[in-house]
Amino acid sequence: MLGEGIVKGLAETARNFFGSYVSKDRLTTVQFPEERLPQAEAARNFPFLVYDGDDWQEGLRCVACQICEKECPPKCIFIEKSKDKKPDYLGKPQFFPAVFDIDVSVCMSCQICVEVCPFDAIEMDTAFELSTDNRFGGLLWRKAQLAKSNEYFHQIHPVGSAEVDERLTAAKIKAEAKAKAAADTKPATSPRPQTDSGLHTTK
Repeated sequence: MLGEGIVKGLAETARNFFGSYVSKDRLTTVQFPEERLPQAEAARNFPFLVYDGDDWQEGLRCVACQICEKECPPKCIFIEKSKDKKPDYLGKPQFFPAVFDIDVSVCMSCQICVEVCPFDAIEMDTAFELSTDNRFGGLLWRKAQLAKSNEYFHQIHPVGSAEVDERLTAAKIKAEAKAKAAADTKPATSPRPQTDSGLHTTK
């Protein structure tokens, strides 16, 4: 029938229009910014760096392995590795990023950096109100701006963050057990016998 699709579309529009007066499920829009829809678990915008504890500089999970920088399709990540090391969440000395920049003006939100990170140090944010009048400096995010706490990660991605915490806790327990086993099997060194080095004379 000619025009059948148009009739069906108009019927759906009318059903939503009149149904919105009796049911909120029929509402197709919200009065933003006074009303906001909750973000979905899988929503993503731009990456951020996760840190544990209260100090973002000490608690950053990133060890500057630079895998995300190499795998980024638009090459919007720039990392400089530190000269010294600091302990990671396992207590193992690791390098850390002296510089970690992301140019969000070219970031395509593909999430490849998250998928390739072996330390669960980078995740995708859900924030979208990011307009700025500075088209250059305002779109180049530095390490301090990228760093966000693990508590924030739990707020925006509760399921994913729980899986990451479980994985990191298991790795930490395994590392501690391995270190304890190595310490237990290490042979105890007996004290060296003391010898009299003095000269003896016979009468």
